[in-house]
Amino acid sequence: MHRSRVHGVLIDVPREQAPAAARFWSATLGVPARADPAEPQFTSLRGGLPGLAAVVQAIDGEARYHLDIETDDVAAEVRRLVAAGATEVAQWLECHVLRAPGGHLLCVVPVQSDRDAFDATARTWP
Repeated sequence: MHRSRVHGVLIDVPREQAPAAARFWSATLGVPARADPAEPQFTSLRGGLPGLAAVVQAIDGEARYHLDIETDDVAAEVRRLVAAGATEVAQWLECHVLRAPGGHLLCVVPVQSDRDAFDATARTWP
């Protein structure tokens, strides 16, 4: 058995547009934009989507949105989602990028949120 939950919404924008997008979403959501010094491609919009992480991600590609699903067993969650119809696209560090039927991207990542929040809201899968 493993557990998982939607952790966040990532606003993927072309790298050169990321600073303007972070300012826009910060103003739109009414929260500060905070760059991650360890991973500068991510700008957090903490508190912008209560209960979820909201992040602007600088990418080499076209603008899009994607969900992050956090789990206590990445391999099991990837297998579960593939069995449900997703296809594997790529892997970056511990992040597995999948494409859902319909074309939307999602990432399966290890638990990122506060452990108490994860324990309180994650679903259990066989």
